[in-house]
Amino acid sequence: MRLTIDHRTRYSFTEPQARIVQLLRVTPQDHDGQTVAGWRIDIDHDCRLREGRDGFGNITTMLYIEGPVTDFEIAVHGEVLTEPRNGLVAGAPDPLPALLFTRSTTLTQPDAAIVALAQAAPTPEALNRAIHERIRLTAGRPTLGRTAAETLAEGRGMSRDIAHLFVSAVRAAGYPGRFVAGHCLACTDGPAAQPHSWAEVMIADKGWMAFDPCFGTHAEIDYVRVAAGLDASDATPVSGARDGGGIEMLDVAVEVDGQSQGEE
Repeated sequence: MRLTIDHRTRYSFTEPQARIVQLLRVTPQDHDGQTVAGWRIDIDHDCRLREGRDGFGNITTMLYIEGPVTDFEIAVHGEVLTEPRNGLVAGAPDPLPALLFTRSTTLTQPDAAIVALAQAAPTPEALNRAIHERIRLTAGRPTLGRTAAETLAEGRGMSRDIAHLFVSAVRAAGYPGRFVAGHCLACTDGPAAQPHSWAEVMIADKGWMAFDPCFGTHAEIDYVRVAAGLDASDATPVSGARDGGGIEMLDVAVEVDGQSQGEE
């Protein structure tokens, strides 16, 4: 499948900012089943960009803008070719041992209810189905600091919340699990859409397998994998700091289009 992604992030401020520093994790990489045909990042201000990699192997781009700045936009556009792999994720950057991904974080710390869920559905496949059936996917803006335990207790959440819950549960069941951020063809609904989140689990004799508990399925050819980590804080598309006062306003829009290979 050929997937075309447009991801725009616009910041505006009630007071001019003296300096903007942003860390971007918005660039996907090739792996088995995913080939980046073209990708670019455009900024509507004079700026400096510096590319690197973080400890998880994600491509990072540091963005520096000198003020005064009252607004700026980050526009990401690219095309990615995908092939069916039955959920298997092979050939992706993998600099860290799988054992690291058994570690809980503040956002994925399991409580008694998550442990009980993992005991009742002790395999990744069973947890994927159980969480999909139990947790309602919601739209809107992410709530920073929302934990996996809160998502299970409330029975609803955005894709990043549901991915945190799944990662927490598979770790409680004894599997290494990592959070994944990217884009999904079925998960966008016009210009108000957000980036999507899912998870990968290391399964003996198979390797890393991608699961999307939002839908109870594997993440397959209509997904573009961008970044991964222990939780969302390691894979957030845009984060950073500013030197200036006032109120910050953020607008994010994602559009994903897909075309099967061989279509005109």
